[in-house]
Amino acid sequence: QVQLVNSGGGLVQAGGSLRLSCVVFGGTFSSYTMGWFRQAPGKEREFVAAISSRGGSQYYADSVKGRFTISRDNAKNTVYLPMNNLKPEDTAVYYCAAQNITLRPKGAPLESSEYDYWGQGTQVTVSS
Repeated sequence: QVQLVNSGGGLVQAGGSLRLSCVVFGGTFSSYTMGWFRQAPGKEREFVAAISSRGGSQYYADSVKGRFTISRDNAKNTVYLPMNNLKPEDTAVYYCAAQNITLRPKGAPLESSEYDYWGQGTQVTVSS
């Protein structure tokens, strides 16, 4: 059974920084594309960032480019999302997700429906 545990959320003022982490238990971490998604109140879940299984490719939503950086440590089964220059519109519950490339060799990193496992979510609140 694969379990994702994400952490690192909190309350921060606009312009501040936070770093989200997500540890994957079970499965084969190096076989997963890892993604971060977020959902604000009253809005649909949206893509934030993703990283390929070996870390060679990263993908970002336009709204976070230049401010967020996704990375992974396959030795620690962990994916990170440092977030800088946070804005009130970044306020949301952030979810990490894993896409099994063994099952989905042509999976789309930006599509939430293409992910197989999800973390529990962590709240990020940015005050103005």
